[in-house]
Amino acid sequence: MSVFLVLVAVLLLAAYLIILPPLWRTQTIEDAAFDERNTLIARHRLSELKEQLQSGGLSQSLYDEQLAELKQALGDDLEITSSAQTPQTHGRWMVYVLALAIPLVSGLLYVKLGVPQAIDRVEEVAVVGSGAPDSEAINKMVEGLAAKMKANPNDGEGWLMLGRSYKVLQQYPKAVDAFANAHRLLGDKPDVMLMYADALAFANNETIDGKAAELVFKALEMEPDNLNGLWLGGMSKAQANDFMGAMLLWKKLENLLPAGSDAQKETQALLAKVASQLPKEAILSLAANSQQADSPQVATDVSVKVEVSLDAALKQAAAPTDTVFVYAQALSGPKMPLAIVRKQVSDLPLSVTLDDSTAMMPKMKLSNFKEVKLMARISKSGNAMPQTGDLIGTVGQVTVTDKNLKKIVINDKIK
Repeated sequence: MSVFLVLVAVLLLAAYLIILPPLWRTQTIEDAAFDERNTLIARHRLSELKEQLQSGGLSQSLYDEQLAELKQALGDDLEITSSAQTPQTHGRWMVYVLALAIPLVSGLLYVKLGVPQAIDRVEEVAVVGSGAPDSEAINKMVEGLAAKMKANPNDGEGWLMLGRSYKVLQQYPKAVDAFANAHRLLGDKPDVMLMYADALAFANNETIDGKAAELVFKALEMEPDNLNGLWLGGMSKAQANDFMGAMLLWKKLENLLPAGSDAQKETQALLAKVASQLPKEAILSLAANSQQADSPQVATDVSVKVEVSLDAALKQAAAPTDTVFVYAQALSGPKMPLAIVRKQVSDLPLSVTLDDSTAMMPKMKLSNFKEVKLMARISKSGNAMPQTGDLIGTVGQVTVTDKNLKKIVINDKIK
């Protein structure tokens, strides 16, 4: 409020300096110029009268009469200017009126229409906004949220917020605990699972494996086009040296990102990096498939229903958490999956549907082929590329338009 009053005083003073001095000043009419002018006129007129008298144009009586009139007129003019020298102070009363009226009227109008506290509020905001909250203040806020969650442990969204807060503070173990609670309360929501997986990775030296990888790929099963899921999934594959799997996920991510965006450029850089780790044959296979997919294809309602089971003789060779890949593959040419579903041994026996929605790449899909072979493989490493020791089952030469249920029994081991 003090700032406001100071500003008001300054403005009123400025107004007084402009308005009041002319009214207060003594108004004296400068008469020197008037006297001189009147005298000069009289002298000139007198000279004319004398010339007229001498030339005979004016009689002595008329001359005397007009000279008397001239003297009288000059005397009257001088008397008027003399009286005009009296100081003119009749306007001073207006000074007192304005001195009182200006602040009174301005104050009444501002009280009615203005907000005197506004300046102080701006000053307060400036003080608050002049510095960002320090880490101690942020920690106190997060501690307050943590205390609130202890009092209300069934608030899933609250745990989610707390997990994000801990992640910002780089307190990853605490973030993991918070996201675990959020996941428990909110269920298998892709975004929740991916945030949980990301926190697990940061808490594990940025390694996406085990529980983190499980969450990522489960989220991708629910939302195959989830950008964050594709990013994390590709990173998990690359860390496991499954460069083909990483390339497939990141290639799909590249196609979904805005053209020319920084995110797409970063994804392309990662693709180039994993491509350098792949055998030449795999790169050629990928290129050949891209060329084939670029040719016009007539989209059809294509899907293959598959039932997968594990041979009883191999049950001891598989753990419940081992990864199960169910996929369709072209009979010849590229060996990249046309459609793929990822599950766990604990889900067996299971039924899945392979169609274009489960394609790894938009341009490499089931509807582009008439016949395929179906495979189911159990991988302990979770690697998309077949490895020695993987358990496998195959059904060869299946027509993609055949609506009958296809049964795959995993009954062999890759040697």
